[in-house]
Amino acid sequence: MFSHLIRSTQGRRSLAALVCGALAAGGLAAAGVSSALAPGAASASSHREAPLISGQPQYDTTDVYAFVSPDRPDTTTIIANWLPFEEPAGGPNFYRFANDARYDINIDSDGDAQADLLYRWTFHDQVKNGDTFLFNTGPVTSLDDPDLNITQTYDLELVRLRGHRVASTTKIANDVPVAPSNVGKASMPDYAGLRKEAVRKLKDGSTVFAGQADDPFFLDLRVFDLLYGGDLSEVGRDTLKGYNVNSIALQVPSEHIRQSVGQPVVGIWTTTHRKTAGGDWTQVSRLGMPLVNEVVIPLKDKDKFNASHPLNDADFLKSVTNPELPKLIEGIFKIEAPEEPRDDLVSVFLTGVKDLNQPPHVRPAEALRLNTAVPPTDAPKRLGVLDGDNAGFPNGRRLTDDVLDIALQVVEGELLGKKNDLGDAVDENDVEFEKTFPYVALPASGSDGPLAEAGGNRAQLDGAAELTSGSAADDRTVLMVSAGAGGAGVVLAVLGLVWWRTRRRGRWS
Repeated sequence: MFSHLIRSTQGRRSLAALVCGALAAGGLAAAGVSSALAPGAASASSHREAPLISGQPQYDTTDVYAFVSPDRPDTTTIIANWLPFEEPAGGPNFYRFANDARYDINIDSDGDAQADLLYRWTFHDQVKNGDTFLFNTGPVTSLDDPDLNITQTYDLELVRLRGHRVASTTKIANDVPVAPSNVGKASMPDYAGLRKEAVRKLKDGSTVFAGQADDPFFLDLRVFDLLYGGDLSEVGRDTLKGYNVNSIALQVPSEHIRQSVGQPVVGIWTTTHRKTAGGDWTQVSRLGMPLVNEVVIPLKDKDKFNASHPLNDADFLKSVTNPELPKLIEGIFKIEAPEEPRDDLVSVFLTGVKDLNQPPHVRPAEALRLNTAVPPTDAPKRLGVLDGDNAGFPNGRRLTDDVLDIALQVVEGELLGKKNDLGDAVDENDVEFEKTFPYVALPASGSDGPLAEAGGNRAQLDGAAELTSGSAADDRTVLMVSAGAGGAGVVLAVLGLVWWRTRRRGRWS
């Protein structure tokens, strides 16, 4: 029955040993955790994870990644994505960061569930010509090209905190351009060049990027169809293939974000705040570890979770120690759920793993914890620590880490001796990641949308375009052919071409 989900299990005992050691030490006893945990605002891999935020995609964090930079091991790279399920051809209003939002990356350098510093992005829109509906009015060859009609820039601040109070705010970047949505091959013939322009080095040794990217999260989202169709028939398809996200990336010297060489573990999460009509800022999204808000937090608590702070994560402890997912798997596939309470999940998701990425005197809270002293590996393993690769998830999260398979196996008791090979049969992203910062793959082009993949429609469009050089009667024929072949979208495209050509001939005014 589970042949589609079988995975190799060689060498996957290191995390189990570490966690069992931590549990044996008594530091993760449920009684000791419950008083310290608070409202779990961290989502993670949160594509439309909560009712309110699903209607506010510009503010919806989808994933957070943090890893020691493979080509610059003295630095840490943090990547955070917003605005899930961007259809590449989704114009004419393409995808922008909100200009009434604060996009924050929070860093906890001492494990007390409070940010010690945060990096804050604020975005600004510029429109060159409001009398056209076009995102770009011709081929775009640079970020300052006059034909790029709608642009964004951002300011970046470094905010240092003491508790919840701001100790200092320093602007470290000003008016930096954002890489635009990849409209298509005709509009942006060298998108890689535009991406390169948007990567900027700062005076403090950091490097930054903001812009569109391929969605790096890979999985089969049909898990929500009664766990892969109720009979495991719906696995093996990366349902995020071809979709983009808006990405923010920061590469910073590791010494800038950790407490000391002797305490190299940092906790990382994002928050998005939206400005209200009254001028106040309200937190609407928070994200750290993958899949927590999506499949751990129950529906009644999801919006509260997004608005909460790690300091209050005890409010959601029961969702971690008594998770719903194993019970669902038992009900559908008859795999016995591990016994509760699940202190093993507390270690993975809330405290970090002892002797790996758990800071001393940690206060349990949902955050992506990274030991910045663990060097990167030349041969990363997709199952990370489960497969003996301590540079991978749950020690931070690399782009190549298969967090869905890891999470399924851990939830089903891998760390409790219940060996399993559960997974969704999607083991890697559909496109290769970059070797250098910002590492995320280039976004899918609008030219590669559904219309381009429908060969028959493309051929009919090519033939229709030839007809536009003829008479008005030919133009009417074009519209009829297009309507039968491709629907309203094709009709509009061809109508625009007809209008342009006939206008040049002086027949329409």
